[in-house]
Amino acid sequence: MKFGLFNLMTNRDHAGGIAGVLSDTKAMVQHADELGFDVAWFAEHHFTNYSLSVSPMMMASQLAGVTKRIRLGPCVIVLPLHNPLRIAQEIALLDQQTGGRAVIGLGSGYQEYEFLRFGVDSTVKNEVFLDYWRVLRDALELGRVKYKGKHIEVPDTAFAMRPHQTPMPPLYLTSADPALLAELEPYGVTPFISGGLKGRTEVMVASRDKTRASWQKAGLDADRMPVAMMQYIHITDSKAEALDAAERGQSYYRMFNSLRVAKLDLLGSSLTSKALPGEPSLEQFGQNIILGDPHAVAERMVEEIRLIDPIHYNCFFQFGGMPVERVLKTMDRFMSEVVPLVEREVGPLSQIGLRPSADTAKAAASA
Repeated sequence: MKFGLFNLMTNRDHAGGIAGVLSDTKAMVQHADELGFDVAWFAEHHFTNYSLSVSPMMMASQLAGVTKRIRLGPCVIVLPLHNPLRIAQEIALLDQQTGGRAVIGLGSGYQEYEFLRFGVDSTVKNEVFLDYWRVLRDALELGRVKYKGKHIEVPDTAFAMRPHQTPMPPLYLTSADPALLAELEPYGVTPFISGGLKGRTEVMVASRDKTRASWQKAGLDADRMPVAMMQYIHITDSKAEALDAAERGQSYYRMFNSLRVAKLDLLGSSLTSKALPGEPSLEQFGQNIILGDPHAVAERMVEEIRLIDPIHYNCFFQFGGMPVERVLKTMDRFMSEVVPLVEREVGPLSQIGLRPSADTAKAAASA
């Protein structure tokens, strides 16, 4: 199991504005590189202060120049919003710029507000995704595309820019649609799951089970499905800081859920923070986040790792515009205090999330 750093880049109340958010992201990614995190992920969202990461590929490319070993990539590219010919070349360029440190996160999107402004019909987003994926796949794997689909037609095209990794960088997917899983599984795709802030461990497990059911519906072996998960984490011994973290989790929850409709409640480009029907209490948000001292954080992580067995654990430390000083401190304590406690309970993290090979699985079944 490897650790990731998720960068949403919310501009909630940053005194430095846009420049301050960008500076925070650079500091966190550089620190993650130094601490030994495996991947730095960058979201893609548009037109609101929920996220300033309007181009995850540009963020990854810029931060490649100030890091040494950490992998970098989008989490995710909302593929239906982009020409796949351009995305294929940008992925290949990032992989060459980094000497093979690129990763690919893909998704079909969920924000109707964005789809409307890009002129894309969200009701057929998975159809569009499949057409675009086939173009992207051939461009990266073969270096040549000739394709005619329902949503795009590409004349015979050869690509001068090719990825460093073959056939392509590691692939992750946030959609649980069976058709998408079936198409991407031959390329080693890892589904990404998240419990959001709606509940504790049981919500994350339910998300895993939903994805597993889709994996099976796609005709794939559920016992061999890899899993990447994301959690919201803040380490503190202070009750005041814990309460603030809960409030920031509440703010993030309200932003995230308000973006699912076509008409947003905006002040300029800023989302208003209003209570949502049926939302958890502030106390419950504090319980849903992985929040507290290192022992409390490790205990929750051990519970979820044992139940979910992920190959990748993505950490969202700066939810709700968390001050960067507290994020960096949490990152330090996570690696120096929490990880040893987790390994004491579950063993070496390098052994977590491993799936049996096809031959091993057959042998076990016949034994």
